[in-house]
Amino acid sequence: MVMAQSDDRNQCGICRLHDDASALAPAVIWEDSHWLLRHHPLPAPLVGWCLLDAKRHLGGPIDFTDLEAGAWGRVVQRASSLVKQVSGCDRVYAIAFGEGARHLHLHLIPRHVADGRTAAWAVADLYRQVEGGDQVAADRAAVEDFLREAPHRASSVLC
Repeated sequence: MVMAQSDDRNQCGICRLHDDASALAPAVIWEDSHWLLRHHPLPAPLVGWCLLDAKRHLGGPIDFTDLEAGAWGRVVQRASSLVKQVSGCDRVYAIAFGEGARHLHLHLIPRHVADGRTAAWAVADLYRQVEGGDQVAADRAAVEDFLREAPHRASSVLC
């Protein structure tokens, strides 16, 4: 069983990203010993679309240790609060499927009521359209502004 988990980790895109400090560093907002909050890679569908990753390779909450389970709700709440504060959105969606990458990464997606592209499942269409090049991605400079602001606020919100 340990061997299978090691093989899964070796083939996991999120684990490889976590191991590549130079690729990961520009997107990191905050991290502790269990969790890593990062902005969606460019091209990002929306400014403030973040991912909360488990640092340990695991498929989802069913695989949490007691310590991870105890911290999860607090970290999700505080990371969501940070996304809302910095993006100015009306609410934050939290979505995790675990099929594209079987490593827990919770999408924290800014919902702006005035922007219909961010409504419920329309945001999934936006994601696919940006990924396919059919929709313009979030402005790179605006993402960079978010990434300059978010780590400063994270020190008071997430710690």
